[in-house]
Amino acid sequence: MAQAAAVNDDLGSEIRLAAPARRIVPLYGAFVEILTDLGQSDRITARTEADPAPADRPDMPVIGTHMRPNLERVLAVKPDLVLQMDGRGEARESAQQLAALGVPVAVFAVSDFPELFETIRRIGILTGDPIAAQALTSRLQARLAAVAAAIPAGERPTVFFEARSGSLLAAGQGSMVDAVITAAGGKNAVAAGKKLVRLSDEELLRLAPAVCLTQRGPMNPEARSMADRPEYATLPCVQNGRAFVVDEARFSRPGPGSVDAVEELARLLKAGAS
Repeated sequence: MAQAAAVNDDLGSEIRLAAPARRIVPLYGAFVEILTDLGQSDRITARTEADPAPADRPDMPVIGTHMRPNLERVLAVKPDLVLQMDGRGEARESAQQLAALGVPVAVFAVSDFPELFETIRRIGILTGDPIAAQALTSRLQARLAAVAAAIPAGERPTVFFEARSGSLLAAGQGSMVDAVITAAGGKNAVAAGKKLVRLSDEELLRLAPAVCLTQRGPMNPEARSMADRPEYATLPCVQNGRAFVVDEARFSRPGPGSVDAVEELARLLKAGAS
């Protein structure tokens, strides 16, 4: 007989399953990563518009977007678990609507590595494989520890992360990007406590970051290095050749890929210091 599974999600709701989840709808790409790394990609029954179809299942149903899934399409694949990332109100609202229709929905909030590991642990319980979840967490923690051991002593370089160009939007404290910067050996140049902070060009010039990262992805599709924009020519990151364009999914999406981002940034910081 299959063993029941239960956890509390980050909205305080108890998610109780009569048996480990076998038909899962991840409404956020990080959950696709987690399930794949747990060896459970075969349990994913639908995808959002932002997530590519698996090579072995090109006809996987598409159920809308992360924040506005089509409820009828979700119900049509008969999930026994939906995974949602908390954030903007639309995402929470869609989770509440699905729960009201009788679908088990677990909502997680991840803005640092301890929260990521705790989320993996709970997904392992809901899928009936806590051992695989612990093994995945241990692998990720070991990689972070290896980066930490190689960080040179002394003052950390300041890192500015540009989430969106034009109307300048930066990653602040309390974001997964901030956790990535810290784990890689840098210091976030933006001290504001919000995850995303709107800045003027004058404020960025005042911050004078040693390293600048501009993300490229759906949020910032026309990304250009700050080195290619004359208005930022006086920034230390530009003058010292340390202005980079990085992948949005890897740096901004909290999941196992965040460890890849730490390793990438650590290499960039090390190369710039040598």
